[in-house]
Amino acid sequence: MKNISRSIVIVAAIAASSFILPAEGFAAAGCGGASWYALHSKTASGERMNPAVLTAAHRSLRFGTKLRVTNRNNGRSVIVRVNDRGPFIRGRVLDLSRAAAQNIGMVRSGTAKVCYEVVAAS
Repeated sequence: MKNISRSIVIVAAIAASSFILPAEGFAAAGCGGASWYALHSKTASGERMNPAVLTAAHRSLRFGTKLRVTNRNNGRSVIVRVNDRGPFIRGRVLDLSRAAAQNIGMVRSGTAKVCYEVVAAS
């Protein structure tokens, strides 16, 4: 019975760790789908969304974190700052501002497969 309880605790700890923000000094990276948006409403960080600024929405990274986002289809990359939460669609890892999407060549398609890495933690 001890082994089963211990296994449950280990599995729970692993599952919970996926929601923990990366500690300072640790790199965070991921790949998945990205989309773009160009609203003028307030972001989760409290600032007004500006489609002309290189920003992104991520589900859990701290606001102000800078990411290098690379379009896997063409290899183009851009540095963005996290200032919002999202995306909330399965399979997507980032929502980019229109300017960021333009820089990596995904405005026309609306979505793209991307990889990102933290280049500066907030």
